[in-house]
Amino acid sequence: MNRRSRLTMTALLASLALAGCKSKGDIVVDEGVGITAIRSACPSVGVPDFTGDVTLFRTPGATDAGSIDLTAAMTNVRTSCDPKSDKVYANVSFDVQARRTDTHGARTVTLPFFVTVVRGGNAVVAKRISAVTLQFADGQDRASATGRGAAYIDKAEATLSREVRDRITRKRKAGDFDAAVDPLAQPDVRTAVARATFDVFVGFQLSNAQFQYNVTR
Repeated sequence: MNRRSRLTMTALLASLALAGCKSKGDIVVDEGVGITAIRSACPSVGVPDFTGDVTLFRTPGATDAGSIDLTAAMTNVRTSCDPKSDKVYANVSFDVQARRTDTHGARTVTLPFFVTVVRGGNAVVAKRISAVTLQFADGQDRASATGRGAAYIDKAEATLSREVRDRITRKRKAGDFDAAVDPLAQPDVRTAVARATFDVFVGFQLSNAQFQYNVTR
């Protein structure tokens, strides 16, 4: 598992253990030792490393600052989702802020982006390619636009079984043989949580050269 996947899994497990507590970040202890956990079938949304911006060059193969034609970056990524439907539909939207170096003439620029559904932190189960269009007016060096995408997730696959939920949330009294055992540290529970966890990632659909530029600049 790569670094991003490990970070994603850590964050997901942490959110599972802490969500729905009396106050953010608290573990609820009530008449014994235990936790209260609430999961949603709605996925979390994020932008993978090095895919949130793109640079276009005037000269093919050039990567120097003097050859930059246009730069664009994703901001304000947001989502809406209804966790109650059997087929969970997550809408994703984001803003694109772009700047060009040559302001002569009006110009239209179309940038492709992807919306990917990832299961368990590292398994891609769906991917769609769309595009966002920027309109530069004559003499204008900046433009902005809003991109939109969507993802479907099967609610049954994103729901923990009753047995796993009970093992996670069961109250444990001091003195119980497993009172000090973190249920999320048990391999089968951890695997079940991972399989029921879905993320939606959005980013620019980059060429190999564009991706390498983002990584190495």
